[in-house]
Amino acid sequence: MRDAKSDDQTAKGWRGSREVWLDAAKVAFVENGLDAVKIQPLANGLKLSRTSFYWFFRDREALLDALLADWEAKNTGAFIDACTAYAETISEAVLNLIVVFNDPNLFDPKLDFAVRGWAHQSDAVMARVNAVDDRRLAAIRAMFERFGLPSKDADVRARTVYLTQIGYISMQVQESTATRMARVPAYVKTFCEVAPSASELARFYARLKFDPSKTAAGE
Repeated sequence: MRDAKSDDQTAKGWRGSREVWLDAAKVAFVENGLDAVKIQPLANGLKLSRTSFYWFFRDREALLDALLADWEAKNTGAFIDACTAYAETISEAVLNLIVVFNDPNLFDPKLDFAVRGWAHQSDAVMARVNAVDDRRLAAIRAMFERFGLPSKDADVRARTVYLTQIGYISMQVQESTATRMARVPAYVKTFCEVAPSASELARFYARLKFDPSKTAAGE
């Protein structure tokens, strides 16, 4: 049975949009790798003509550049925002950052993993990934310095936080939400030597829509 909406869009000469093409490319890239990001297969999946693509991108390279820019804007932007967000204590600041690691609306770990794989095939992409890592580390380091840590200590703690998270991504660690949330207080204390307060944890859980009482009750 034909899709009436698709027929209507085709009849009107609908070309999609830049975001539609970019989102399709991102899904193909994350699920099937860089070789899957090709114009004709994307057009087929979107039920659009190949020529529609060229209304929004000059060529495949332009699409790949846009994919990298989108990755950097979303994932690195989330780091910067979290590290500069208001916090009364260093433990609260670290929790702000851990929220990013656990909210796919803010940070896409699968996309980060895919881009890092791409970097092994391209010196240019590797350079961009290295620059992004430097930006993220600098933001975390500045967060610790804001709470009075000396520069060298702040740098080591920033690396401890960040490399732990990149390790989760690179190893594709699988654990339940309940297990990860149960480890958060100890992670925070490890990262900054200060355990989060009950109220800080409550706000943290609320931001992630996680109810520890239900987990404790086995629900």
